[in-house]
Amino acid sequence: MVAIFLTIFVDMLGFGILIPVFPLLISPGSPFRVTPEAWSFTQGLIMLGWLQAIFPFCIFIAAPILGQLSDRHGRKPVLAFSIFGTAIGYALFAIGISTANIPLLFAARALDGITGGNLAVAQAAIGDVSTHENRAKNFGMLGAAFGLGFIIGPYLGGRLSTPDTSFYGLFHTPSWFGATTPFWFAAILSLANCASILTMLPETLKERFHGGRIKVSQSVSNVINGFKSDRLRVVLMTGFLFSAGFTFFTTFFGVYLRNNFNFSSAKIGDYFAIVGLFIAVSQAVVVGKVAKKLADWKVLRFSLFGLGTMMLVYFVIPTSSSSYLYLVIPFFTLFNGLTMANMSSLISRSAEMGQQGQAMGIYSSVSSLAQVPASILVGYITTGITSSQPLFVSSACIILGGAVFFVLFKPKYVMEGAHA
Repeated sequence: MVAIFLTIFVDMLGFGILIPVFPLLISPGSPFRVTPEAWSFTQGLIMLGWLQAIFPFCIFIAAPILGQLSDRHGRKPVLAFSIFGTAIGYALFAIGISTANIPLLFAARALDGITGGNLAVAQAAIGDVSTHENRAKNFGMLGAAFGLGFIIGPYLGGRLSTPDTSFYGLFHTPSWFGATTPFWFAAILSLANCASILTMLPETLKERFHGGRIKVSQSVSNVINGFKSDRLRVVLMTGFLFSAGFTFFTTFFGVYLRNNFNFSSAKIGDYFAIVGLFIAVSQAVVVGKVAKKLADWKVLRFSLFGLGTMMLVYFVIPTSSSSYLYLVIPFFTLFNGLTMANMSSLISRSAEMGQQGQAMGIYSSVSSLAQVPASILVGYITTGITSSQPLFVSSACIILGGAVFFVLFKPKYVMEGAHA
């Protein structure tokens, strides 16, 4: 469990590290800008959107293939291979930043996506070693690794990319720290994780599957099958719009904080770390208390509208009042935590008996797919360096998801197939 915990933690750490660094790559006057001086801010944001999109697209394609390979060859070699690929991807990304090589940046993110879709393999390994008694506890550890990685990742990304910044008066970062430092750190951490898989993790798969061919198009089939299901269709449509809206937030919000409120990368990292901490608290404390009072589908009928409204609040905060950004966090993370937890719960409870795992895999594919167009569109809908249109679109997507769910969802499917 320690090795698997580290795998999930490093995955989320790497995702979080990117958030405060990405604005440095396109912002005017940044010493780490990789876009040509002749490019406008909007052109840089378009490039950044495509750079963001290639990672979830590659995960969408590769994750089911890695899962099938792990069924044939075992969890351990596939996990070790994928984590080693992630380490190489981080190293190449650091080199791409230092040489302002945009094609290399794209290649690095593609490699990380192709080899980094290891969540399904890690989940399968947990399933292999779990008993009925400790299954919930083990998967709870996976959720804790997710949350911890998202809290620490942005913080480290902000601090490691900012030279001569104070760690709360304890010590200062060296003057040679910059935008590449977080990625070298993540590469070293991934190599250590790979070593832990090879040395600490016994093979968890006892019976290997040898029949049939590898289905390269499994991810596409997953999405098609999911939307054909009367039980899953509306929840997947809602999940797609929620994931797309939240991607607008994660892709653009760091740039928004830097350009509109003059946040440094360290301050951006701190802000996202606080957001992650509040999301973790809402998942650990509030979700359970609400679940005792309301069914998951009843929670989604108000949490999606609440989350979309909080996005609109971000949209209207004046640039002279950055303190208001922190006042929004508890409400934003409350609705976000309720939506994330209850969406997963409802997907599982809407599935046919015995097909919860397959349903969760379909939801994962739909979520990854939603991130692709959302990331790409950010640059195209932003008309100026201080504009916040992506936050408005984010809000619109999430509120539309709430409307789709409110109007079309039929609780009878959950009641007929209700199970733990």
